[in-house]
Amino acid sequence: MMTANEIRESYKRFFEEHGHLIVPSAPMVIKDDPTLMFTNAGMNQFKDIILGHTEPKCRRMTDSQKCLRVSGKHNDLEEVGHDTYHHTMFEMLGNWSFGDYFKKEAIAFAWEYLTEVVKIDKDKLYVTVFGGDESDQQGPDMEAYDFWKAHIDESRIIYGNKKDNFWEMGETGPCGPCSEIHIDLRDAQRRAQISGRELVNKDDPEVIEIWNLVFIQYNRLANGSLVELPEKHVDTGMGFERLCRALQGKTSNYDTDVFQPLIQELAKMSGIAYGKDKKCDIAMRVIADHCRAVSFAISDGQLPSNNGAGYVIRRVLRRAIRYGFTFLHFEAPFVYKLLPILVEQMQHNFPEIKTQQELVGKVIYEEETAFLRTLAQGIRRFEAYIEQNQGVHTIDGGFAFELFDTYGFPIDLTREIAGAAGHSVDMDAFDAAMEAQRERARATANRDAWGKANNVWVALSDGLPATEFDGYDHDELTGCEVVAIVRDGESVREAKTGDQVEIVLDRTPFYGEMGGQVGDTGIVGPARVTNTLHHEGGLVGHVAEVTDGAVSVGDRVTAVVD
Repeated sequence: MMTANEIRESYKRFFEEHGHLIVPSAPMVIKDDPTLMFTNAGMNQFKDIILGHTEPKCRRMTDSQKCLRVSGKHNDLEEVGHDTYHHTMFEMLGNWSFGDYFKKEAIAFAWEYLTEVVKIDKDKLYVTVFGGDESDQQGPDMEAYDFWKAHIDESRIIYGNKKDNFWEMGETGPCGPCSEIHIDLRDAQRRAQISGRELVNKDDPEVIEIWNLVFIQYNRLANGSLVELPEKHVDTGMGFERLCRALQGKTSNYDTDVFQPLIQELAKMSGIAYGKDKKCDIAMRVIADHCRAVSFAISDGQLPSNNGAGYVIRRVLRRAIRYGFTFLHFEAPFVYKLLPILVEQMQHNFPEIKTQQELVGKVIYEEETAFLRTLAQGIRRFEAYIEQNQGVHTIDGGFAFELFDTYGFPIDLTREIAGAAGHSVDMDAFDAAMEAQRERARATANRDAWGKANNVWVALSDGLPATEFDGYDHDELTGCEVVAIVRDGESVREAKTGDQVEIVLDRTPFYGEMGGQVGDTGIVGPARVTNTLHHEGGLVGHVAEVTDGAVSVGDRVTAVVD
């Protein structure tokens, strides 16, 4: 049986032998494309080539691309761990032709690799071709159909609709028909009872798409019409995890050696055997998947934060932490302990995970430490509420706000936990309570507390060393210690969601306001920094609102300048 690493390597070597240049995966985090937060398909790094803006360095390329689908229309988050084949982070094996070969060769390559190189049983394979669309005045893709006839019986060729078998980059731009390859992984008895043909694209967990061959031959104009492209391209994507499942004879992607090393380590750490309890199994699958997603995102430069892509990563990590806390009884940080196993698995193909291992581990550990404290308080309060309100299936919005305001419990997490228990949350009441809280916060911020504030900064400067400034060399620092918090002119030990405070760190990348320059803004742990001020004795105060959780003196946090 081929290992996952051997399967990946066999794919790249096959296409290299057929004239393709092996290129590295692009980063999973996208910094220069406002239309995307994360790489969600293998073609993202080749978009400018397909659009005709850039010349390819080679007309044939192949790679294994790290992808993440947790936002936008490609959002598989809620299915992850609950079924056998959805993931947040996954690999897309791809081969591309930029104005070189087209349908005939792409189809032949795919068939040869699947049936001759990795030797998948031909009787388990089905293919789809575009069946046409009247609105576009497009007939069936008979060209692809005829090429497939040379390899597979016509009874296994299925016409698909525009949704499944016509790919478009956007409302305008390059597009074209596509041809999917599906594999029937059911046992012989079930295959004899009903043809796999009847289950293609019907969401059967054992009759699944593994490869999509996209034939980019048109340009969609603003008026909706299609015109032929002067150069035609091939863009293919095969789900690596699904291919491993098929070749390793498993009924779930999570049973392959892509995920099992992580899952078995979780079983060892928790003392709960995998395969014995459904809820615990789901938890282990969720954690294994999310550990991969978060680790690669951080290694590619995206730190968890309270907005944008950083918030997505924080939410994914917190989902993993919650499943571990609730079902595997982890009350101390645990996700970071999986990192050495992931690095050992993936460093050959993605060396950046090894290079950034120390940073990734520190960031995950700090996030876990902070959130586990919040989680324990919030979940216990939620469980008590459910116990006291049996028979009520809508969670009071005021209570949900209490969790958020008092315990720092994110509302999306409350909604997710409520949904898992068959409840909903009264969001109108929650939003009303949130707005009332904002009004109170604004009123508090406007109070005349400057006299008190001056006194507290004099007192703090007597007991604390000056804040160390590292902003010339770094715009983000991990492991900064919170040495003081000032709220309403008083020194306090802790601040919670909604509090307007100044946070003092032992070291900071933030430049403080002085000499006419406005201070830096950004993120300090769970707080959004709106300005940075110099105070007595060289102390730097980060003027901030705690937006998601709590922060205490002694915490270690990550500070990131906008």
